[in-house]
Amino acid sequence: MVAPLLPPFAARPQGGGTAPRDERAVFTAVVYVLTSGCAWRHLPPTFGTSSATAHRRFAAWTEVGLWRRLHRAVLDELGVRAEVDWTRTTVLWAARRVDPRQRPPRGAGAGTS
Repeated sequence: MVAPLLPPFAARPQGGGTAPRDERAVFTAVVYVLTSGCAWRHLPPTFGTSSATAHRRFAAWTEVGLWRRLHRAVLDELGVRAEVDWTRTTVLWAARRVDPRQRPPRGAGAGTS
């Protein structure tokens, strides 16, 4: 699902550098850092990519909107499989867009005194 959304690797115009890394390995390393909360510099070498490469690719992917497109693709796939309750999802997203300063304080909702 991710591979078609990844932008193609562009070699540096001045040359040099290292050969392109396996995009799947770099993506896995980036997801590991994002989900584990570890610092980029603590990325385990078992991923087969350097922390600098993973961070650079994360920044490039963020700039081109990969995460938003991936999120949309996952939701679309879950929708096709009928594994998402769109009515509940819509309600949750609508609630998140409310300015928190306009929400009543805890315990001040309907039915409370």
